[in-house]
Amino acid sequence: MLATRDLHFRDPAAVAIGLGELRLQGLTPRGLLFIALDAAGESHVAVPENFLEVTRVRVGDKLSLQPPWEGRLYHFDAIHRLPSGAVLWNGDRRLAQPGSASEVAVGIAEWIKGSGAKNVFLGCTPHQPGSWWAESERSPAVALHERGFVDVVTTPTGLLARRIGEPKLYFLPYQVLDSLGPLEGWGAVFLSPLGNILLCERRALAGRLVLTCERGLVEVDLAALPGVRESARVELESGFGVVGRLDTGAFAVTVGKVEPWGLADVAPALLVGAKGDTLRDLARSLAHSPVPR
Repeated sequence: MLATRDLHFRDPAAVAIGLGELRLQGLTPRGLLFIALDAAGESHVAVPENFLEVTRVRVGDKLSLQPPWEGRLYHFDAIHRLPSGAVLWNGDRRLAQPGSASEVAVGIAEWIKGSGAKNVFLGCTPHQPGSWWAESERSPAVALHERGFVDVVTTPTGLLARRIGEPKLYFLPYQVLDSLGPLEGWGAVFLSPLGNILLCERRALAGRLVLTCERGLVEVDLAALPGVRESARVELESGFGVVGRLDTGAFAVTVGKVEPWGLADVAPALLVGAKGDTLRDLARSLAHSPVPR
């Protein structure tokens, strides 16, 4: 288990100042494990107790951690800096309630920019999905989920997202985003053969992305965006989902309850080893050591 340090900041400005000081002590974006807001809009950040361990923290490791807090907190899933300078974040749909999520997200995006990173991925927690976009720290946040778009994934040429209650994967090129904003110009680029898409893997790895669907998992090849083609599929019972992968041949998998909008009550991910990093490799590993349900 990774020992963590819990940080509490009363306002977004304090988050920026506090993280800036911790950067001097060795904290990097890899070390941001969980970021959440409480009902008062105050920020809670979990980092490793020992910053010397930061270099060993991988995305899959974060996804398998238990949140260090209990109670009513609204978690971020990921924060992205886009090529235009705008900021995109995914997380608990209730993040909008405290009123400080946009400032926190933009502040953290600026902080990770200082480390040369484009995004930060955080731990896996149960909540209804939400996605937001802000052009700058002075502009209001736009809720993409109000148009049904959630689990937004960045690629070199644009954004991918699922739409709640649909079997389609959508794509928005950056040039369209920059000219029309985040609510117009989305086009369907893939139709799931296994029912509605319930969850998108949090990042594309080696040009591939795993989609968790009603009747199993589908891996898609993104090498020719906006062209998307299926590269593998595994039919599984409902409730099993892939939230991430490691480039060392392991998958971060979770289990949740199927709802019309996605997976509810998802558990912290479990790292399942595989001899390769494709969906077929995962299926073979699960056949020998299935994930508990």
